[in-house]
Amino acid sequence: MRPLANWCVLGIILVSCPSSLAAAAYPPINPSTTLPSFRQQSIPTKSTFSRLRDSLIRSIWSIPCNENGKISGAKPTASGSGAPPSTLLARYGGDVVLRFNIRSPEEAVAITEAVNVLFLDVWEFNSDWVDIRLAKDVVPSLLGILPPSLRHAHTPLMHDLAQTIFESYPSPAFDQPPLSTKDDRRPFSPVLQSSESTDQTNIFFRDYQPLSVIIPWMRLLQSLFPTHVRMINIGVSYEGRDIPALRVGVHPKNADKPSGPRKTIVVTGGSHAREWISTSTVNYVAYSFITAYGKTRKMTKLLEEFDWVFIPTLNPDGYVYTWENDRLWRKNRQETSLRFCKGVDLDHSYGFQWDHESSSANNPCSESFAGDGPFQGVEARRFATWARNETQRNNVSIVAFIDLHSYSQQILYPYSYSCATTPPTLENLEELAIGLAKAIRLTDGGEQYGVTAACEGSVTGTSTADNKEPPRARMESGGGSALDWFYHELKVKYSYQIKLRDTGSYGFLLPSKNIVPTGKEALAAMEYMGKFLLGNKGIEKAEGEGEGEERRERYTESEGEEAESGQLGKSMTEAAGGEDGVLTREGRREEDDDGYEDGDWEIYFELRRRWRK
Repeated sequence: MRPLANWCVLGIILVSCPSSLAAAAYPPINPSTTLPSFRQQSIPTKSTFSRLRDSLIRSIWSIPCNENGKISGAKPTASGSGAPPSTLLARYGGDVVLRFNIRSPEEAVAITEAVNVLFLDVWEFNSDWVDIRLAKDVVPSLLGILPPSLRHAHTPLMHDLAQTIFESYPSPAFDQPPLSTKDDRRPFSPVLQSSESTDQTNIFFRDYQPLSVIIPWMRLLQSLFPTHVRMINIGVSYEGRDIPALRVGVHPKNADKPSGPRKTIVVTGGSHAREWISTSTVNYVAYSFITAYGKTRKMTKLLEEFDWVFIPTLNPDGYVYTWENDRLWRKNRQETSLRFCKGVDLDHSYGFQWDHESSSANNPCSESFAGDGPFQGVEARRFATWARNETQRNNVSIVAFIDLHSYSQQILYPYSYSCATTPPTLENLEELAIGLAKAIRLTDGGEQYGVTAACEGSVTGTSTADNKEPPRARMESGGGSALDWFYHELKVKYSYQIKLRDTGSYGFLLPSKNIVPTGKEALAAMEYMGKFLLGNKGIEKAEGEGEGEERRERYTESEGEEAESGQLGKSMTEAAGGEDGVLTREGRREEDDDGYEDGDWEIYFELRRRWRK
């Protein structure tokens, strides 16, 4: 069914079941009232467009609607002690998230068409599965238009979506564990501690934070660390909010050496409003870089060599809306051609290979609506203008761009719009991407991240072996992405989109206990990337790092002679703290926080030895 036909049927539904539009709009969700003491209210159960969609389904499949416009026989969800407030129950109490396993291109085409016809909310997808959020009442209708092979190929990911959403908001202060622990009971010391020892008790990262807390926190960091932190404004959003960022870096002054363009790495989050973990992760990485300056040589080196621009949310209007109205809102908040369907998907709004052909991209009610033209998304346009001004007028060279999203644990590189075009620096992109994934995995409790081209994430079904565009169904358009625009238009050699935790158990509603672990993974990846861009491919440390580095330097000076005398393995063991000729994992971690596996250092030193000869 084509989009025009969809709207014609919707117009008929307005006449055939008008009671479905009779309810008023939702009242705002105040973050401070999403606690157990929230006052119960009498409100409708569906938004305007959701009621339109459900009316369409009822009309096509002859499901009767009662006098209130609801499905006949539907039972309300009761809330008990500790249950979500009525606002959340009314909006999400009847919804479920299902994962459909995809085993053939035909199944991919079928489920893509069903999503477009029913205007369903696709959470995430890859070549093997698709996660879809929909009302429980709509499940039979969806299964009815899918092929028989898909009708039993789904599993529920969240049985109680309202409860999961409720738990993603900050907990009451009295539910928080005390800040002081047994390890904190020590005499006062003037010696500053590293950020790694305090992240577990840092109250800012215990919960997700609203924009009204994030902005004062950013101002505080600027005032506390004026030597290397500046708060800047990327632009102004559709609703008039600033898009704040932190520029972190130190510019060593050397009058005898003229400075070239300042190498800059841009890290963004929050393009999609409901992906809270991306915003918190940008904040965590920024805080870790800021507080580590002057404490470790490697981090100090990274801040001296690069400027790091951290943008917690490119979509402040949408982010605020997720806190005050709809936790699962994705787009920005600007008006469209349809009054009751607001918002543009910012990550499909950029000018390079902007796509308006797909049924989802040209439907204002779609979660991936690309707008009516390139750069119609206000925030995307402001961000692109800022980036161009930086490179053309402010003596800046953007050497890397990292766009954080959730979820599915993937590191994606260009291109997103098509798999038929190979990026000219493919080998470099893959080399660094694999290193980032490895750095993440080797953190304490690090997760496994996949590495693939972003175009693989825009389609469902299996790929083909030839170089032609594979005949696969596009779950959503891959054109107009920030990833492709920075890589192709601004010539940023290392551009990536990283999809953070998890793989679907919680999706966009990742519990707050994952903020610090996810932040540590991203921090490890950013450190690796910085050292990679310094020219040492992430293998060596940027600078000497205490006793372990001194041992490595002593070994390097004598490696040639020891290799000649067969003492190479013994010296490696001594340098790493191993015994009996075994290079232990613990010893290697002590001196090499890049975490290379057994044999990596032997290969490296052997190559160094041959080069020196």
